[in-house]
Amino acid sequence: MPQLATYDWLLLILGALGIGVAKSGLAGVSMVHVIVFAFVFGARSSTGVLLPLLIVGDICATWLLGREVVWGYVRKLLPPALIGVVGGWWLLDRLDETAFRPIIGSIILTLSAGQLLRMYRPQLFANVPHAPWFVWMMGILTGVTTMLANAAGPVVALYLLAIALPKNQLIATSAWFFLILNCSKVPFSINLGLIDPPSLAINAILAPCVLLGLVCGRWIVSKIPQKLFDSLLLVFTAIAALRLIGVGG
Repeated sequence: MPQLATYDWLLLILGALGIGVAKSGLAGVSMVHVIVFAFVFGARSSTGVLLPLLIVGDICATWLLGREVVWGYVRKLLPPALIGVVGGWWLLDRLDETAFRPIIGSIILTLSAGQLLRMYRPQLFANVPHAPWFVWMMGILTGVTTMLANAAGPVVALYLLAIALPKNQLIATSAWFFLILNCSKVPFSINLGLIDPPSLAINAILAPCVLLGLVCGRWIVSKIPQKLFDSLLLVFTAIAALRLIGVGG
């Protein structure tokens, strides 16, 4: 296990709690753990440390919150997302993923602005979220983003918001989708040398914090009305996009 200072461990505990909160439905909060783990381990190595913790969060989320999953949207989004994962693996093996973060952030920010416009002008782009090209665009973007930066939560949240899923269905569908997608990433991360025994030892220590964060996040989400939930999710997503671009970082 790498030698980590007390300050590093405190940051990692905060990041692990953030994973749980993000898995409870507040997907935009995911940038907290992305930034924290990248600070401690570096951008590339942090993706391998994060992945098993994300899977722990996915398993807990599907167990606690996954009953209202809408499998039709999982099936639509998964094929292009898997293609995106392969593309992200190829890029991660050959190029510096930090070069792609501003591009990904700009795309997410543009999509957030479009969703905000739709919230106040529902007739605009009414058919776009259900168009096959939109599903494939969001799916591929999800796969590339999750492989490069473990930051695809805001992308999927935007898609599920755009198709107007109710809060509980959105959370459940997102949880099952990411459980399948994150498990599919494991062989690629092992191939790149990003998951190894020392990183798994760190995962074992931090896993309980993920569950605690999920329980806390679940309580928070249960108190938020649907309209406020949608608005907060959009705000957190926009903030996540700005962080990827580098604003405020």
